[in-house]
Amino acid sequence: MYLRHFAFTRLPFETPAQTDELFESAARREAEARLGHLIELKGIGMLTGEVGAGKTTVCRHLTAQLHPGLYRVHYVSLSTGNVLDMYKAIGWELGIAVERSRSSAHHAIRGEVSRLAKEAKQLPVLVVDEAHHLRSDVLEDLRLLTNFAMDSESRMCLILVGLTELRRRLAMAVHESLSQRLVVRHHLTGLTRDEVDAYVTHRLRLAGCELPVFEEPAVEALSQATRGLPRKINRIAHYALSAAALDNARTVNADHLQRALDELRP
Repeated sequence: MYLRHFAFTRLPFETPAQTDELFESAARREAEARLGHLIELKGIGMLTGEVGAGKTTVCRHLTAQLHPGLYRVHYVSLSTGNVLDMYKAIGWELGIAVERSRSSAHHAIRGEVSRLAKEAKQLPVLVVDEAHHLRSDVLEDLRLLTNFAMDSESRMCLILVGLTELRRRLAMAVHESLSQRLVVRHHLTGLTRDEVDAYVTHRLRLAGCELPVFEEPAVEALSQATRGLPRKINRIAHYALSAAALDNARTVNADHLQRALDELRP
């Protein structure tokens, strides 16, 4: 409803930004640098963060820059099933038929990974999203899946992506073997106060608006309410713009921001 009111060319906080439109934050740069190092080492890494921190966005932006002739990126988000379910999801991504047997599925996937590494000269990069939901036996089999030539050779990069709970789980004794093999452990934080201001301006600019629509007190309230988490910023800013349009206001003030928070409060 506020699209015409503010003369936006698109909804600034509802339409997902394309890869080349992402906001350049310090947290995102550091996370991508860490994961880039992980891929170079062909190891196992963990990326955690709160809901809406942008973990998946970081992974997709990073992997989109990888040379398609040298890397094969595979995303798996099936995280509530058993080991065979996970193998089937990975097999589907690799484009191979996975048998009903757990052991044969394991063998088939390792065979395809070895083929990619030796014949195609490509490094498979497996990104497992929502990894905090994975069962303990699935986590253990993912570790075993990356073992080649008695751990002396790496043919696959594994990135476990999940909420903060994943860090606590991997610190448990039952996952000590996996924890010891983690080359990178990184927790993605939210935007800083100054970055929230710049992020809002960036998203408005993508919608064709060069004017400062959000007043300073509103940005301050937005930063505090969201702790700098992009997804929360998007949601609250969307409702705040609606509140401003209802008042026929040309800017979003602290009252509009508060009304948005009240509307979203459960």
